Amino acid sequence: MKNVLFVCSQNKLRSPTAEQVFASWPDIEVSSAGTNNDAENPLSNELIEWADIVFVMEKAHRAKVRGKYRSALKD
Repeated sequence: MKNVLFVCSQNKLRSPTAEQVFASWPDIEVSSAGTNNDAENPLSNELIEWADIVFVMEKAHRAKVRGKYRSALKD
């Protein structure tokens, strides 16, 4: 079982949609979060540590994740 995290800015449209699309796929567990502090489900170290795979919606999200959560990211 792989844990897959989808990340966008606000966690209002893109990442929750991706979470819903992949929720029924076999052998994966999915969640979503946002990089902004006021996101519906703000990104956290715990979510990053939980995830085996992190999908971001934009290059800016990747930069934020790498910058703020580098210590929690798996190599």
